[in-house]
Amino acid sequence: MISDLADRLGLAPGARAIILNADDFGMCHAANLAITELLDAGRIDSTTVMVPCPWSPEALAFAASRTDLDVGVHLVLTSEWTRYRWRPLTGVGTTLVDADGFFPSEVRPVEENAAEDDVAAEIAAQLQAALDAGVDVTHLDNHMGSVYGLLTGRDFLAPVFALAARHGLPFRLPRSMDGAGADVELQRTLDRAAAAADSLGVEIIDRLWSHPFEIVGEGTDAEEGYEQVRDGFIALLRAVPAGVTEIYLHPMIDDAELRAAVDFAAAKRGYEHRLLADPAVLQAIEDEGLVRIGWRALRELQRSAAR
Repeated sequence: MISDLADRLGLAPGARAIILNADDFGMCHAANLAITELLDAGRIDSTTVMVPCPWSPEALAFAASRTDLDVGVHLVLTSEWTRYRWRPLTGVGTTLVDADGFFPSEVRPVEENAAEDDVAAEIAAQLQAALDAGVDVTHLDNHMGSVYGLLTGRDFLAPVFALAARHGLPFRLPRSMDGAGADVELQRTLDRAAAAADSLGVEIIDRLWSHPFEIVGEGTDAEEGYEQVRDGFIALLRAVPAGVTEIYLHPMIDDAELRAAVDFAAAKRGYEHRLLADPAVLQAIEDEGLVRIGWRALRELQRSAAR
């Protein structure tokens, strides 16, 4: 299923457009180092900031100084690591925290326990903090899919869409599932969500892709090496169909800070930093004729329609 988004963006018929997005900007210094480097070099098309995280001031300051770049807000309702955690901007006296006063480490408690009014207040505070820092916010997306309702069916898309519409911002929601193994019920859920976004004039993408979050076989003798991860990513790029596809990654510097912060996937995040500048990856993008675009183009389309 392909929408008319590529046509409305002025792309050629049949264009295979991609947005290479780096999630988790501001999560830690290792993320900031990698993402600013990739943005400066033009290796990624956009990034999104985790505003509640301790290293977000560095990320926000960079974004405010480079309003030519596409920087969005990675709306946060979870805090997944054991040793390194963060809290809501709206305080700990709400339904958004666990027994320790942090965002829950998993999505299910968010879906089961969070009050919609608390979610609405928190995501608005996160966006406003980025705007107040001087960031020319281009779009919104969501950390760990905590607003999608994928586990219990209880989603928080209504306050997200309302916020996006109010500020004229597109939101990362895939319009369709691709492939023979696509989940029919999930596609029905996406259809309803897409209709809600369309009714408010919020632009969404055709599809959302990534590759496995963790290294296959991590911690075993069969653990993937860099070349296998890179080749898997190249295969993903070669499979991109017509329309607009966001491909999101989590590039970071694999250093002592990152390994102290995360429980797993440090090596994978380091690999993703490396592969985005790998000549083989860049050649695959060129060979496939993939058209790289940014979220700013979707934001302008949305705001033009509103005008």
